[in-house]
Amino acid sequence: MDYLEGLNPEQQAAVKQIQGPVMIIAGAGSGKTRVITYRVAHLIRNGVDSFNILVLTFTNKASREMRERITHLVGPEAKNIWMGTFHSVFSKILRVEADKIGYPNNFTIYDTDDSKSVIRAILKEMSLDDKLYSVNFVLNRISAAKNNLVSWMEYQKNDQIQADDISSNRPMLGAIYQTYAQRCYRAGAMDFDDLLFKTNELLKQYPDVLNKYQHKFKYLMVDEYQDTNFSQYLIVKKLAAVNENICVVGDDAQSIYAFRGANIQNILNFEKDYPDLKIFKLEQNYRSTQNIVNVANSIIANNKEQLKKNVFSEKESGDKIKVMRAFSDNEEGKLVAEAIMHERTTKGLRWHDFAILYRTNAQSRSMEEALRKLGTPYKIYGGLSFYQRKEIKDLIAYFRLTFNPNDEEALKRVINYPRRGIGDTTIDKIIVSADQNSVTPWEVILAPDKYLEGRISASVSGFAVMIQSFQVLTKTQTAYEAALYIAQHSGLLKDLYEDKSVEGLNRYENIQELLNGIKEFSEREDLEEKGLDVFMQDIALLTNDDNDKNKDADTVSLMTIHSSKGLEFPQVYVVGLEENLFPSQMALNSRTDLEEERRLFYVAITRAENKLSLSYATSRFKFGTLISCEPSRFLDEIDAQYLELDFTARPVNNVGSLNYDDERSAWSRTDDKFSKPKPKTATSAPVKTTSILAKAHVPSAGFTPSDTSNLQVGMEVEHERFGFGKVLSLEGNKPDIKATIFFKEIGQKQLLLKFAKLSIINQ
Repeated sequence: MDYLEGLNPEQQAAVKQIQGPVMIIAGAGSGKTRVITYRVAHLIRNGVDSFNILVLTFTNKASREMRERITHLVGPEAKNIWMGTFHSVFSKILRVEADKIGYPNNFTIYDTDDSKSVIRAILKEMSLDDKLYSVNFVLNRISAAKNNLVSWMEYQKNDQIQADDISSNRPMLGAIYQTYAQRCYRAGAMDFDDLLFKTNELLKQYPDVLNKYQHKFKYLMVDEYQDTNFSQYLIVKKLAAVNENICVVGDDAQSIYAFRGANIQNILNFEKDYPDLKIFKLEQNYRSTQNIVNVANSIIANNKEQLKKNVFSEKESGDKIKVMRAFSDNEEGKLVAEAIMHERTTKGLRWHDFAILYRTNAQSRSMEEALRKLGTPYKIYGGLSFYQRKEIKDLIAYFRLTFNPNDEEALKRVINYPRRGIGDTTIDKIIVSADQNSVTPWEVILAPDKYLEGRISASVSGFAVMIQSFQVLTKTQTAYEAALYIAQHSGLLKDLYEDKSVEGLNRYENIQELLNGIKEFSEREDLEEKGLDVFMQDIALLTNDDNDKNKDADTVSLMTIHSSKGLEFPQVYVVGLEENLFPSQMALNSRTDLEEERRLFYVAITRAENKLSLSYATSRFKFGTLISCEPSRFLDEIDAQYLELDFTARPVNNVGSLNYDDERSAWSRTDDKFSKPKPKTATSAPVKTTSILAKAHVPSAGFTPSDTSNLQVGMEVEHERFGFGKVLSLEGNKPDIKATIFFKEIGQKQLLLKFAKLSIINQ
């Protein structure tokens, strides 16, 4: 067993336990992949037929890496192992058994775009409002049903589901699901969710098939078990029922995919399914310094639902974790970009040694712009550059067309988005007519009666009038006023706002982030000209992205924390550590959601090998308004002995009329908590600073948010965290009404009513 000598004692014990149910709790950086590959190799070296081994992963990359390592240990036998993602392995089984459930063996696998296309056709045939029944929403609803093994028939029979659909004013979802399933079946096609749904159906309805694969797969291993959903859990449990030689590997502290259907209870309750379970805990972190590991431990200790483990590192203590405070999101980007430049220069590092992690894609804008200004090469990992995202390119295309109506590419991009009755046929006619008459497409649009025939003239003329109104407006309005007007009156902002899917919300947030950037540009004092045309000249340079010319280039990595899972970097910067951003505002309604956010923070921390920096801004533009931000509660949960506070930054006076006062805007750490001092007056005695987070308000018994559509000035309210207060003023129009409220405990705050959870005490 010389090949096992490189493993530590706990790793060796996990590898050698090849019989019976096994759970390997693998802490971050503990050599999980190494243990899985050595365990499979050990099975083969101990006489297990490689054809009888099934290894399930969540990514093709993980499968390829494991197979290469196993091949190095045992040779060609590794080729016989059934190894791959859940979807690839079970699609292989379905190819063999498809006829039993009425599908051809050469069935088509629909990707997301295929599924959306089918749903669009169904919505059109049913004459349903595609805003209310948005394609993304419908697809997500069907996906969730399948992942919970709810067929279209069960969907329609379930009273609770039907009541939910009726209350959301979408009573036809069940009928859409039925038609979608029947349409896929008729086409001999399965979508990605079907690959698991139909496998469960096959194993349930055909005991002989189940028996066949139970005896074929005598040894099962499942990687990242904490990420399994209900459908995957049932398949694994059924296949392992005869031999019970099942080994699951995972870390409950890194369960961050509940929004995809992952159920952390699968790993937390694994022992209930297998009372004879043997548990091995890989607790030595080989990746990170002691200080980074200690910070991660102090954070995750606040979660109630977890499998206890004592992760440790034998590496050097390393630098303390730096916490940087900025006065705006733009300044946060500047601080991070300058810190990376300094670290690279003084320590001889490469650009690819650095990663910037954020909670939402929209946060990349300020980071990208700051890096570009310093000439720092970077690459967006797991997503497009901010300015290359479709919704951003759509709005910028409107801007381009406003200033240069002969821009044919911009014209084709937005002439029928959002939909305005100018279909592909009409667009083709415009292009052909322009070519035949040697004019530009814009000239054809300006004179449709001259160049086009039939009913299409009216819609084309309406588009021309709209663009001309944009041209007039930009001559007198600031960049932000013009951009907001175009976003609203083009219909783009409304179209994105009405899409309530996760993707739709992200796209809407990205547009708001672009508008925030234009707002900041409009308020810069160092510029004489602040029109949208000047901003567009800036953007033209920013969007000329050369990073893709060399995919292996030495670049700083930018990504969401979700995208960073499984990766590691010598230096990591986690940005935007503010309440309602991280943790997300949507995660504050339950302990379950909050604990997932905390696990997400744990994942972010444990990506760092040698140095970790955290940052937050005390103000951030949101929906065109500068709002005050509180430091994240997660910062308060870190043991102070591991932190180094960098609060030396001062406000940069580049935002027009906004004059920061250090006494009012500065957040500091006192009594081991992050807090915001109250303003002093000339006659007042110094006020001892206390932490808002430390003195969190406890909601009244039976606290329930009220309908605030009729909220009035003077009303007394209760906020679940800020406590009791009185409404001082209301401004704006629905749905973006803002309330200024004076809270007894923390003072005055401005809240967006559509997000605030307020209970009205007196009417």
